[in-house]
Amino acid sequence: MRTLIQAFRTKELRNKILFVLGMIIIYRIGSYIPAPGVDETVVNNCVTQMSGNSENFIGLVNLFSGGAMLQLSIFALGVMPYITASIVIQLLRVVIPRFEALHKEGQSGEAKLTQYTRYLTIGLALLQSSTIVVTAKSGALFNYQCSGIIPNDDVWTLIVMVLVMTGGTGLIMWMAELITEKGIGQGMSILIFLSICSGFLPQLWNIGWGTNGTDGNWAKFGIVTGVLLAIMIFVNYVELSQRRIPVQYTRRMIGRKMYGGSSTYLPLKINMSGVIPPIFASSILAIPTLISQFGNAESGWVQWINTNLANTTSVWYICLYALMIVFFTFFYTEITFNTDETADNMKQYGGFIPGIRAGNATARYLKYVINRLNTVGAVYLLFVALLPTVLIMALNLNANLPFGGTTILIIAGVGLDTLRQAKAQTEQYQYAGFLFDNTSHIEGK
Repeated sequence: MRTLIQAFRTKELRNKILFVLGMIIIYRIGSYIPAPGVDETVVNNCVTQMSGNSENFIGLVNLFSGGAMLQLSIFALGVMPYITASIVIQLLRVVIPRFEALHKEGQSGEAKLTQYTRYLTIGLALLQSSTIVVTAKSGALFNYQCSGIIPNDDVWTLIVMVLVMTGGTGLIMWMAELITEKGIGQGMSILIFLSICSGFLPQLWNIGWGTNGTDGNWAKFGIVTGVLLAIMIFVNYVELSQRRIPVQYTRRMIGRKMYGGSSTYLPLKINMSGVIPPIFASSILAIPTLISQFGNAESGWVQWINTNLANTTSVWYICLYALMIVFFTFFYTEITFNTDETADNMKQYGGFIPGIRAGNATARYLKYVINRLNTVGAVYLLFVALLPTVLIMALNLNANLPFGGTTILIIAGVGLDTLRQAKAQTEQYQYAGFLFDNTSHIEGK
């Protein structure tokens, strides 16, 4: 709160905050504008009939779009295509040497990778918007509970819907880059944060209030709210925790100047993979469910999938979800943090870990530390991701839980990152406010 007050007192930061708020308002308005060819009344009735907020693929896209996907609005895809494209480009660095070379080139190489990410985002937006339009036309988007969503389902109408949704994704991507450039925080993360929070409080309130205040349960509301606050505090603590590896730099003579001789540390987060493992696990487990929607409901394999994989509280789903989270925790960290490259960079600049020989020995030590951190991080992710499922089963909430593991991790992570950036920019303008408490700062004195 103090950081926000200090930021509003500075004209430059105040303008940045107002700019971000303006972009957020435009984003939320676009989430309620229906795509052409959609019967808005039918869609609203279908959304009302849909129960639960499961974290399968459809639930995940709807979560990141702030409910815009099930509304079939012009921003129906939200930020999901950009997230997927960014992750794919990162993974391709291991497969395509050209991408790894661009990553090592610095700012110019990263700009080229960003351009590739934009192209891939548009391609994925075309694919995902086509899938959503086809599933909406067939009724599979709402589990065949509704019909007549697209009254005029000729080819031209469907093409226009796909193009409008794809253009909406491009507009969201441009707005996110503007927020990053002219505002505070990372633009895409802020839009994800707002999308999640837009439906968070109403769903939480519905647990206690229910339908017109008749079938709610305030005891369950209190339990869920208390557990939510406890998890948020726990997540903030873990996300801020670091394993600091001491690094010593030797003295070097370059020209007539002496460099090095300092001591520092290499900070390693406990959860280095972030929110990626739960997202990957949820998306992969949702693929069989999507395929089964186009099969015969009387078939044995369709019934098995609907019983074991479409139900997030089934034993099969929980076991596979846990195994995938553990796998992607190690896999994604292995890709994003190259221990050999880190050890070579330290050796190049005369750095070493006390008691560890520079080079291969340092790389092996870093890999040993990373594996231990990943073990703790995987257990932490399992706890946060599976606790909502335990609450659903214990309190018999029928999957109407307003938050899941992915939701909690995103809210905590984005909130902390945005506050850190706001505080850093505030200190540039009013540095004395954070150094001296209960004292007034006069410029020039």
